[in-house]
Amino acid sequence: MKNYLYFWEDFEINQEVNLGTYEFTEDEIIEFGKKFDPQYFHVDPKLSKASEYKGLIASGWHTCSVIMKLMCDKFLNSTNTLGSPGISNLSWFHPVRPGDKITGYWEVIEKRESRSKPSMGIMKLKIFGINQNRETVINMVPTIFIYKKNRN
Repeated sequence: MKNYLYFWEDFEINQEVNLGTYEFTEDEIIEFGKKFDPQYFHVDPKLSKASEYKGLIASGWHTCSVIMKLMCDKFLNSTNTLGSPGISNLSWFHPVRPGDKITGYWEVIEKRESRSKPSMGIMKLKIFGINQNRETVINMVPTIFIYKKNRN
């Protein structure tokens, strides 16, 4: 069994955590777009210049995936979690372009013990990403299940 560093008790309400920063590249945006979201403004630099975006932009799902990677790298892979039943309030506010550096943040906004599974806690989070210009590019509110330290 894996030794975990973090459990439900280790997280505090209103504690904001910097998840780190990720830089998007043109090649990566195109590769992700071709594989998962092949709209022209994600995959064709020439055509995208004529769009409302005036250039290539990352898929919103690519931005979500990057935020997930930042969470996993920072601590989620070291947390005894059962995952998430869903996300609410997912919004993309500004397009992410090649060269953009997105910094992710996580804040616990609600925390309670599970009534049906006493070995678990439930947390609601505010997760967001900002670019190098301090513009919020993504926001979401997931709920996650996390095991308690003493699972009696």
